[in-house]
Amino acid sequence: NDLLVLTRPDVIGEIHRRYLEAGADIIETNTFNSNATSQADYGTEALVRELNLAAAQVARRAADDVAARTGRPRFVAGALGPTNRTASLSPQVNDPGFRNITFDELVATYDEATRALVEGGVDLILVETIFDTLNAKAALFAVRRVLDELGADLPLMVSGTITDASGRTLSGQTVEAFWNSVRHARPAGIGLNCALGAKQLRPYVEELSRIAPTHISCYPNAGLPNAFGAYDETPETTARLLREFATDGLLNLVGGCCGTTPEHIAAIAAAVRDVA
Repeated sequence: NDLLVLTRPDVIGEIHRRYLEAGADIIETNTFNSNATSQADYGTEALVRELNLAAAQVARRAADDVAARTGRPRFVAGALGPTNRTASLSPQVNDPGFRNITFDELVATYDEATRALVEGGVDLILVETIFDTLNAKAALFAVRRVLDELGADLPLMVSGTITDASGRTLSGQTVEAFWNSVRHARPAGIGLNCALGAKQLRPYVEELSRIAPTHISCYPNAGLPNAFGAYDETPETTARLLREFATDGLLNLVGGCCGTTPEHIAAIAAAVRDVA
């Protein structure tokens, strides 16, 4: 829970350190739900700025600590999640024109979050787990506006989510349509994460690698969840699959999403260390 960056920063900091010590070059802030839309479920929408600022500072301390001890730079990605609403889909089956969030409302909360992340010392901004590209466009608009206003030259990464074997996002876009919808933001990296394991994501990463003239990323789940919602794919399997992505020249950054432990990250880091 995002609130832990305020109530138990020691716990979140230790989790960050475990992944950094496993070999991660980049860690994300614990801010996946640190937006007013998601926090409204708990009556904590007034904490958006505080959550993002504290999360960035916790991650920054962990990254700097491990970098100092290992002599290798480590980076912090300020994470902007998709929120729990969709700007392009109706939540009411009988009223397809209904929306429970507006573009401007999304821009406002992404603006607030981005400012706090930058103030907290992140190295890049990551708009991730995109299932509705209109939500992402609101985030991208807010991020570019904030960076311009602050005069901050931070890289921007974008990561979408293919929800099932249809090869589309939840809002119905193919990989190519998704790229063409966000390319105006000039992302330093574009990629896919979550929903599927590496094996299922491969054809979509191949497509993105073929069409997008920028850095490509992929951080899949540890396979597909079992009947209990847990992930059974071993670190060795995940690492082997991502090494194949790397040796085939499909991407520039690899990592892990749901179900990937520090052991998964250690195996992935070892598997791709010698691959350009």
